[in-house]
Amino acid sequence: MNKLSLFTAALFLATLAHAEPAKVRLWPDGAPGAKGNEDKDQPFVYVWPAAKEKANGAAFVVCPGGGYGGLAADHEGTQVAKWFNGLGVSAFVLHYRLGSQGYHFPTQLIDVQRAIRHVRANAKHYGINPNRIGIIGFSAGGHLTSMAATMFDEKPEGMTNDAVDQVSARPDVAAPTYPVISMIEDFGHKGSRKNLLGPNDNDELAKHVSTERRVTANTPPIFIFQTDEDTVVPAENAVSFYLACRQNKVPAELHIYRPGPHGVGLFLGDPVLGTWSGHLRDWLRNQGFLKPMKRTAINGKVTINGAPVSWGSVIFTPEDPSAAVACARVMRGNFKLDEKTGPVLGKVKLTVSYSAADVPGLETADGTATTHEQKPGAGDWSLEVVEGAKNVELMVTR
Repeated sequence: MNKLSLFTAALFLATLAHAEPAKVRLWPDGAPGAKGNEDKDQPFVYVWPAAKEKANGAAFVVCPGGGYGGLAADHEGTQVAKWFNGLGVSAFVLHYRLGSQGYHFPTQLIDVQRAIRHVRANAKHYGINPNRIGIIGFSAGGHLTSMAATMFDEKPEGMTNDAVDQVSARPDVAAPTYPVISMIEDFGHKGSRKNLLGPNDNDELAKHVSTERRVTANTPPIFIFQTDEDTVVPAENAVSFYLACRQNKVPAELHIYRPGPHGVGLFLGDPVLGTWSGHLRDWLRNQGFLKPMKRTAINGKVTINGAPVSWGSVIFTPEDPSAAVACARVMRGNFKLDEKTGPVLGKVKLTVSYSAADVPGLETADGTATTHEQKPGAGDWSLEVVEGAKNVELMVTR
């Protein structure tokens, strides 16, 4: 076993207990271009492995923000890592080098590429799937995340070329969160540009790291959260990146909330903003990122008291909370999903919603009715989904 393997094997055993996260330098023998041997000079990750009973094999690199001048390592780092652990996802909080400490581009790109490569190269020891490694970042960390998602093939001057650097730096999904994106437009964040580019700042380099210009068809699926009231990093950053994804046919989901200042993190105590992480969880779940399972095309009919449901939905919820949930729209009694959007194979619970007008005399607050039961008193309604499920008949009795 080589030196790296011995190191990572020992690390894996140490982090299984994870009472406190393990601190792992990304270059055990010293980072390229380092000006010293302190933490500010030697990028590292705090390793937060998911508990064995919850772990689903997925992992996320977490990039705190701070304008490339500092790191909001608690609410945009530790708290996020623990939230991922709750989903069964292992997390790696990246402490990258900063402009305020004399490190400028491409150092930050080198550091984030190395973090992804480190996790992927040591996937077996961390107990994760090398094809399910995501990245999330906040504010300037969101810019770093967007660079990781769009510049993963770039080989910056000064990077090393050891065994870890031979594996891919492309994340499988990316979530730039209230991100700095443009370094050239008026809505860009000037402080982040100054710290990132330093004395080499010029418009040509600024365009190079304006990631709305770097999106290609190879950019991984993207999830973005932003607030409309953010005056520090305006929503134009998030919107420009989302539109670039659309133009390049990259699967992308954008959530812009009206209220909220910059830098909220998860903000789980807020009844409105705190819901954004739930959207991220659902997006990851339905991407198949949390639990890859085979899905199937399905079609069928839904009736209520023998008559076709005029308008409604059927939700197929698997027993595994990490597996994708499928939802089919019902029109004139019919529903249909293709293999990409259909339910996972195996036992699923059914939820059927329909118009209250489909049942004479039925009054509901919002004009719709929902049931988890095929008929009153029957208990949860389940279905065994088989591959290529055709002409499935779902009959509701009230």
